[in-house]
Amino acid sequence: MLIDIRHASHPENVRLYDTEELRRHFLVERVFVPGNVALTYSHVDRLIIGGAMPSVDPLELPTPKIVGTSAFLERRELGIINIGGPGTVRVGATTHELAYRDGLYVGRGAGEVAFTSADAGNPAKFYLVSTPAHANYETVKIPVERANRVELGEQTTSNRRTIYQYIIPGVCETSQLVMGLTQLEPGSMWNTMPCHVHDRRSEAYIYSTSPTAPGCFI
Repeated sequence: MLIDIRHASHPENVRLYDTEELRRHFLVERVFVPGNVALTYSHVDRLIIGGAMPSVDPLELPTPKIVGTSAFLERRELGIINIGGPGTVRVGATTHELAYRDGLYVGRGAGEVAFTSADAGNPAKFYLVSTPAHANYETVKIPVERANRVELGEQTTSNRRTIYQYIIPGVCETSQLVMGLTQLEPGSMWNTMPCHVHDRRSEAYIYSTSPTAPGCFI
């Protein structure tokens, strides 16, 4: 396991950061490490983001000391989207097959979690997001076809995109976690610009490109 810890930054202090400081505090560059689970714990909303990239051997989701419990999901919920090759996620005694762009919501108290790639030469890349949870909800597999689909933007403003909302009310119940994937259309460059913040929620993005999904981000 690889774990990084990020502390909260006051907005007035952030205005004084140069590019290097902004990257050090807000950019997570280590997400997918072959044969390992890499996590980043943020003191902002106690959010955990990371990636599991199993190769030959399965990977178990570890429980970092900073989580403060004996099991990772004892007081947390977890969202997973696979942006690599096909693989499986075992939750407790149940195994879920996740193809490219399939998602999985794992509820609080669901048990131990382990990740496996179907082909070590084309490993799965399980993107992980976890938040504290106040209640137990059912673990739900969410194929991309089941996600709530929203088309937005215009070609003239280079921001045509399709949002696939995986973990959201109406698709599955959660304590507070929401999670989705945005697919940019060819020629579009929409992202999170201009920079902004939200008073009601925290956001984390991972940007990914592949031959089959150019310009997608989660």
